[in-house]
Amino acid sequence: MSMDRVYNFAPGPSMLPLEVLERAQKELLCYGSTGMSVMEMSHRSKMYLEIFNKTVADLREVMNVPENYKIMFVQGGATAMFSAVAMNLMDGGKADYVDSGNFAHNALEEAKKYGEVVVAGSSREDHYTHIPAYTLSADAKYVHITTNNTIYGTRWDHIPQTGDVPLVADMSSNILSEVYDVSKFGVIYAGAQKNVAPAGVVILIVREDLMGHELPITPKVMNFKKMADADSMLNTPNCFGIYLAGLNFEWIKAQGGVKTLEKINIEKANLLYDFLDNSQLFKGTACARDRSRMNVTFVTGSADLDAQFVKEAAAQGLVNLKGHRIVGGMRASIYNAMPIEGVRALVSFMKDFETHNK
Repeated sequence: MSMDRVYNFAPGPSMLPLEVLERAQKELLCYGSTGMSVMEMSHRSKMYLEIFNKTVADLREVMNVPENYKIMFVQGGATAMFSAVAMNLMDGGKADYVDSGNFAHNALEEAKKYGEVVVAGSSREDHYTHIPAYTLSADAKYVHITTNNTIYGTRWDHIPQTGDVPLVADMSSNILSEVYDVSKFGVIYAGAQKNVAPAGVVILIVREDLMGHELPITPKVMNFKKMADADSMLNTPNCFGIYLAGLNFEWIKAQGGVKTLEKINIEKANLLYDFLDNSQLFKGTACARDRSRMNVTFVTGSADLDAQFVKEAAAQGLVNLKGHRIVGGMRASIYNAMPIEGVRALVSFMKDFETHNK
């Protein structure tokens, strides 16, 4: 790490790979021989379309997205997708939602505006410390899950078997961190700001047969079919954010792909959880079975000591460890871009802090 850079444990916007930032810096004023920055290009120009098409192709490669799925880059964050999914798929019926965290709950609340929502399972009363048991409806239009719950630090360790009912997944905080069989899903969406690119880009992957059933009230920029038919350019896309996503996809390929990153992410998470499980001061807050590999949540048991820890850690270059305002405590987000050296540095500091605050 450069002396000017810190280990950034922010949950999103979060750190990007150093190599990606360095390349973006190098190309910032002039991309290739174009004489201009990517930020200055028309989204319909040949030079930008080459960037865009390669980005789509690289994402299809690293996620092994089947050909009968459309890949789009849209705007509005995952929050916009909470409504868009319901407007495109509800089709006058009902949908099952598993309430496993704050964003999962927000998604089902938005969906209620467009049809009947069945809460198939919920861990809300248990403060979302685990993935709940669930019962699915045979006649649902779709099933919605949030694969990783950023605020509470939990993760689905399996893919629900939904039969012929399409499975929809919000993968905002763990997309590209582990291998998923995309063919098991009808729709995948993810805000890019946690594991892919700066805020302002949403990855949207939709199976083609699920398009064209939108409610009449669906805005055209939320209409899956119209956006797919326009190759994500029904309106001006986030050109620079998509470019940076493309650089990240190239970086992922250079690391050996998602399968290699998954192994590294497991190693990073195990390193931190092993310390927490043996600590006399710190305690993890998520149930062991459902612990997230991306967002590790923990507390000392004292709000004052938590605040002291966050402050002293920042002074050591370990920043953005404060937990979400809803739950407090601490949270270490260790996405793909966080090197294992950063996790080792955090564990080393936690050991030292524990020694001095028993």
